[in-house]
Order: sequence, then C-alpha cells, then structure tokens
Amino acid sequence: MIKYGDTIALIGYCGLIYTLSGRSSLPMPQFFSFQDKIHHAGAFFGMSLLAWRCFRHWIQPSLAVRLLSVGFCSVYGATDEWHQSFVAGRHSDVWDWVADTLGAGLAMGGLAYFLRSAKAR
Repeated sequence: MIKYGDTIALIGYCGLIYTLSGRSSLPMPQFFSFQDKIHHAGAFFGMSLLAWRCFRHWIQPSLAVRLLSVGFCSVYGATDEWHQSFVAGRHSDVWDWVADTLGAGLAMGGLAYFLRSAKAR
C-alpha cells in the first residue's frame, strides 16, 4: 500500500532544499574549511531516508529500494547544483554533488546494516 504521507514528506523536503538553494547566501557561521560538504552530506542523508520510506512501498527487493534512493538523491543533487549555477552569489560545485551522493549512500549503508542486525535478533 502506498503511503502518501511519505511521498508528501519527500516532496516537501526536496522543496525545502530547492528554496534554500535559491537564496544568494545562507546565514551559517563558517568554523572550518569544507564545512559545507558536511551540510550537503547531512541534508542528503536525510533525503535518502525519506526517499527510502517513499520508494519501499512501490518496489521490492530492499536492495533495489536503497539503490533507487541513492540514485534519486544523486540526480536531485546534480540538478540542485545546476540550479545554484543560476543564482546570484552562489556557484555550482561538483564536490557538493559528491557530498550529496556520499551522504545518501551512507544513509542507505547504515540502513542496510540496521535492518540486517534487527532481522538477526
């Protein structure tokens, strides 16, 4: 059964990232170099979990859902970087996209570990 709340949450989260990407700057203190990569990875870690919750109702097996979730986040991250290239004061960075994809992959790797260990109990 499709859970529309999961789909709405994913769409809303994507909308939030799109809105934040459209701002010329974000009010965040810079404590160290490459701090933004951690923000990217964290944001797409969360997006990947929402994508998994959404897609798991549509397809099986679990591996396919996790791969689709990472793929979705990676493509969304690439389009987000392209979007930022048109925003004054922002720039597009391939390493931001790498951080997006890495964050999504870490979420799905962690989820796979959690699901395997929960199943073993």
